[in-house]
Amino acid sequence: MNYHFNLTFMKRIYLFYTLIIFLFSSISFAQSPYTNVQIRSASYGEVSIEINPKNTNQLVGGCNINLTYYSTNGGLNWTSGTISNSQWGVWGDPVLVADTAGNFYYSHLSNTSTNNGGYWIDRIICQKSTNAGISWNNPGSYTYFNPPRAQQDKQWMAVDFTHGSRGNWLYITWTQFDHYNGTLTTDSSNILFARSTDGGDSWAGAMRINDRAGDCVDDDNTVEGAVPSVGPNGEVYVAWAGPLGPNNYKIFFDKSTDGGNTWLPNDIVVASQPGGWGYDVAGINRSNGLPFSVADYSNGPYRGTIYINWTDSVSPGDHDVRIAKSTNGGLNWSAPVRVNDDPPGKEQFLTAMTVDQVTGYIYVVFYDRRNYSDLQTDVYLARSTNGGATFTNERISASPFTPNTFPFFGDYIDIAAHNGIVRPVWQIIVGTSVSLWTAIINFPVAVENQNNEVPESYTLAQNYPNPFNPSTTIKFSVPKNGKSLNHVALKVYDVLGKEIATLVNEDLASGTYQIEWNASYFASGVYFYKLTAGDGSFSETRKMILSK
Repeated sequence: MNYHFNLTFMKRIYLFYTLIIFLFSSISFAQSPYTNVQIRSASYGEVSIEINPKNTNQLVGGCNINLTYYSTNGGLNWTSGTISNSQWGVWGDPVLVADTAGNFYYSHLSNTSTNNGGYWIDRIICQKSTNAGISWNNPGSYTYFNPPRAQQDKQWMAVDFTHGSRGNWLYITWTQFDHYNGTLTTDSSNILFARSTDGGDSWAGAMRINDRAGDCVDDDNTVEGAVPSVGPNGEVYVAWAGPLGPNNYKIFFDKSTDGGNTWLPNDIVVASQPGGWGYDVAGINRSNGLPFSVADYSNGPYRGTIYINWTDSVSPGDHDVRIAKSTNGGLNWSAPVRVNDDPPGKEQFLTAMTVDQVTGYIYVVFYDRRNYSDLQTDVYLARSTNGGATFTNERISASPFTPNTFPFFGDYIDIAAHNGIVRPVWQIIVGTSVSLWTAIINFPVAVENQNNEVPESYTLAQNYPNPFNPSTTIKFSVPKNGKSLNHVALKVYDVLGKEIATLVNEDLASGTYQIEWNASYFASGVYFYKLTAGDGSFSETRKMILSK
């Protein structure tokens, strides 16, 4: 027997496992990104994404000016195309939504030829796909046409998912400019609304809903960024940004309880927006703090809550992400909460928000420079499981990028979520090239407390079954430990120490919990899961095997 060989082999095994223990106890658990997937290698800014709630493997999106993309496997692979319009043209600002039947709608601006009696951005167009983004009806429909020169811009859409008398109705809100970039005091901008009751085939009810108009310069004093959402009883909510007076910028809100026929007599002021919505960020040729609004119509504990998020700046060069909420139908609003949890002084900009309508959890995505002293930029995801009271922040981009002002970067990014499947979409600049990205983020929908007994200590059990395909269950215990709640994080890593899934990241009461991890999106192999709790005083890692 070759004892020297065996001794050398055992030393190698020991060093290998020492390396694995070191890797999983220090370096890789600091803050590792999720799997990033490039959707397009060349694109323009202003991106949108939507998940089919009937089949979360189907995702569809769009980006400027006339680009489309779709995935049939949860975002791991993408097919790119273009959208065309034979009558009214295509001129960017893509917005995607899905309805209760799994149809997708792509709304965008127009570029109508004068031969058709129109002009640049003279209407908002909506085109429909019944095959998950593979093709789109042409020319579709449009919401409103107001010649001889009124221009329609910066729209957003929502769908009524309540299955009531207005179930599956579509709503669009946007800004109408009397004359885009017009400087006359007689030129004004207003928020308009329209609805479709026939699956996007036609639009009706176009009307102005704001009572305070703005100017037409397309900046802080313009009313802009109108985003509709639908409440659990079919209420239609709309939020936007604009001026209340000179250098007095606000987030506004309006509502309708009859499908858009009537609206509040006066706009409700949600919050101040220091610095206004139109601002500059170093290295970006244009940015803004336009709001996103979403109503929770899930069956969770925060059903009926309305959320609005935006960015603003209390001091130059330090924009932050804010969120305010209303629990009484928008009549009263909470003081804004700062979503990014870094110390003051760094830039966060271009935010987007959604609510998972299965869990009621809030997801906010934004660009972030907290980790650098220069213009390097990450993408962060903030998550709240307690109705917006607190947020956890996590970097989701694989590596930073350093933008420059030459290519068009766009006015917004986007995020979609359903039943724990979260798909943000953003653009990055490398040199003079803009590319489009997403991250594969899958959160289990719930962590279940199995009994009322109080464990004596933290424990992490071996997953079962193991090996597994594609799902496995993980159990862990949380002691009372002198606290009513303890922060617990349970994360999954691959053999290289890269974080690939966050299963739990929240405050839990004492008890024994179990949670299921579905690894359908991952390849066969060895994975590790780690429980960290008790303000970092407890940490344990176990191995599991996915065998497909």
